[in-house]
Amino acid sequence: MRKYFGTDGIRRIANLELTPDLVFRVAKAGAYVLTKHSNHVPTILIGRDTRISGTLIESAMTAGFLSYGANVKLLGVMPTPAVAYLTKKLNADASVVISASHNTFEFNGVKYFSNQGMKIPDEIEEEIEEIIDSEKLSTLMAVGDKIGISQDASGYIQEYVQFFKEIFGDELRNQDFKVAIDTANGATYEVAEKIFTELGIHFEIINNCPDGVNINEKCGSTCLETISAYVKKNGFDLGIAYDGDGDRCLAVDENGETMDGDIIMAILAEYLKSQNKLKQDSLVVTVMSNLGIKKYGENNGINIVSTKVGDRYVLEEMLKSKYNLGGEQSGHVIMLDYNPTGDGILTSLMLIRAILHKKKKASEMRKIVKIYPQVLINAKVASDKKYDYETDSQIRQKIEELEKEFSGNGRVLIRPSGTEPKVRVMIEGEDQDYITKRAQELANLIEQKLK
Repeated sequence: MRKYFGTDGIRRIANLELTPDLVFRVAKAGAYVLTKHSNHVPTILIGRDTRISGTLIESAMTAGFLSYGANVKLLGVMPTPAVAYLTKKLNADASVVISASHNTFEFNGVKYFSNQGMKIPDEIEEEIEEIIDSEKLSTLMAVGDKIGISQDASGYIQEYVQFFKEIFGDELRNQDFKVAIDTANGATYEVAEKIFTELGIHFEIINNCPDGVNINEKCGSTCLETISAYVKKNGFDLGIAYDGDGDRCLAVDENGETMDGDIIMAILAEYLKSQNKLKQDSLVVTVMSNLGIKKYGENNGINIVSTKVGDRYVLEEMLKSKYNLGGEQSGHVIMLDYNPTGDGILTSLMLIRAILHKKKKASEMRKIVKIYPQVLINAKVASDKKYDYETDSQIRQKIEELEKEFSGNGRVLIRPSGTEPKVRVMIEGEDQDYITKRAQELANLIEQKLK
């Protein structure tokens, strides 16, 4: 079991659990592992979101890299996908994003990207962990003129703006189509406004005044009620909501109704297929995607490929099988023709492009997928028994009975928590009250048998 890295880098309470000392060691170990085969002085980019602890963590990270002998380019406040894009664009050896994504301000995190702008795989994170607590770490020390140097590189944000201008040009200029944007007081607060302005989109922006502690606070993709109310009150055609680090995008239609990642991906898949640009007519999702996505694929000639939860596993499958569209229900959408990570701004612009192309209202577009009611209940179990549901005959029998009962119009998904002594019970079906009752029954049985 890994000590530091979770499913999306290291994420903890800043300065209490994610201490400067730990960050310093993570930096030195990461610089060593990610650049040990290079024959030149490595360059590493650092970007961060708007949390009050961002500069604290950035300083410790910078010190760790410089003490190893790596040079650092400080990008400042920058969305995660912008850091990923610039890593490859600037031919950097690696990069780091300091962010806790959708979490509240007291948390912060560290996630590494390779020289290809991709999140590093599990085995590389495990190698970094081995070095963090090893005696070898103290030997990774530059002295004299070998100590690294850092420089302000915040001006590179314009490269990211230009990236979108090259993709979309003037095709999104439409003063009749009005968009509201909620940047969650996070990493997109400034650059989103620049991009939408450059592209000539008719928009208004809210929650773009970060103060270090208001990131994700009753706003952004974790609180769609805010953008929903704003859209309905002011008569917008579409509402866009990003998360704290800008790699997620969710939306609402003109009536304020939610368009989650599944709906957005279905719209984009249909658009790309109509342009003969959906590779192998396939869409990669995770097992948590709604059953409606599978039904949508069956009815529209699109192959739906499922992976385990985590955008890194979506990307791995896309790379392995040469697909170009995939993502998660939460709004991480990867368009591999443009960027090898989830990009909230790119996703929103592609959604606008698809809607304008179809010449329909967003409310009509969201009906492309029939979303089945979904219930998720956590069953508390003994930490050493999280996987025993797979072999317990009574639990297996109950699951099989439910699956047979649904006859293809529902499903049961059981998934142990990666961090807590819990087993997650998710059931989908056509009747909300019925599946809620069945999910609670199954969760109770799992708790009883695995306590």
